[in-house]
Amino acid sequence: MKGRKKTRGNSARGTRLRNSQAPVFGPGPVSIRLNVNRQIMSTTAEPWLTLLQVLREKLELTGAKQVCDRATCGACTVIVNGKRVYACSILAIDVQDAEITTIESLASDGQLNPLQQAFVDADASQCGYCTSGFVMSATAFLAENPHPTLDELRKGMCGNLCRCGTYAGITEALLTVSQMRTLSRKKAHRG
Repeated sequence: MKGRKKTRGNSARGTRLRNSQAPVFGPGPVSIRLNVNRQIMSTTAEPWLTLLQVLREKLELTGAKQVCDRATCGACTVIVNGKRVYACSILAIDVQDAEITTIESLASDGQLNPLQQAFVDADASQCGYCTSGFVMSATAFLAENPHPTLDELRKGMCGNLCRCGTYAGITEALLTVSQMRTLSRKKAHRG
């Protein structure tokens, strides 16, 4: 052994590992394909851009708002694969295979959906800046828990902040939609 040079591990294995590196994206823009509101949308963007930045700046979907940019306020909430997420906290390149739903998809033929209408009827917004995030969060929350108690509602919606303090109106809107669903379900069982 004297005089022999020591090597680390199997040199063939080391070569194989060096040649099978993970794909490298960037440093410039790369192609990104997103399934947004049941539409495949393609754009080019730097791989470090968040989903929020790509939605707003590249795809011109401005319903999700950029407020804190730190995943603390909920104004940028969108639904990804049925779960609510802060669009400012995930990279667009990481959700290319996901189903993304934004506030822009909720209204149909110019008519607000029942939850959006309940927000209007309950005067659940003042400045309106947090409203789209609240509506998206509430959409996912009510899909998970269609008939929440007041306590479940408060806990379920705690990830969104309203600086104007319209929490009473927001709570009223969600309870109204929940009650409407309960009545509809009862009518369907009778009829």
